[in-house]
Amino acid sequence: MSRRALILALPLVLLATSVQASGKPKEGEGKAPGGQYVDLSPVALPIVVSGKVVNYVFVSVRIQLAALADTAKIRTREPYFRDALVRAGHRVPFTRADDYAQVDEVRLKASMLRDAIAIAGARDVKGVTILLQSPLKRSGLPSPRSLSARNEIQP
Repeated sequence: MSRRALILALPLVLLATSVQASGKPKEGEGKAPGGQYVDLSPVALPIVVSGKVVNYVFVSVRIQLAALADTAKIRTREPYFRDALVRAGHRVPFTRADDYAQVDEVRLKASMLRDAIAIAGARDVKGVTILLQSPLKRSGLPSPRSLSARNEIQP
């Protein structure tokens, strides 16, 4: 009988220890080396060539905040930041001419910085960093050279 009670109690003990462990921030967590920030959940951005979607790239973005910014308040606006990124990526895709497995980082950062300032305010936003780019497809993509040559031939 005690063996059954032990087996039934074990998941509860494991659950309690995992909740307790997750409540304490680990060393190095909580603040970026450069200060305060808001990390956006990964967003899938389309790579469009000649009006056709050839790939999606999942992008993680970090919005760097000023030292005096109200981080808790700005973090509640994370869905607005993601929405602005998705809208910008579909309006004018961040497609690179030389690589369909990456986004154009310069254009993405400029667009996201402009939108972040509009959402959070100019005094609270310091910059934008792209943390990760993960393409949906790495192979089987059209060659940028072959598409540009084909587009030059066709009127």
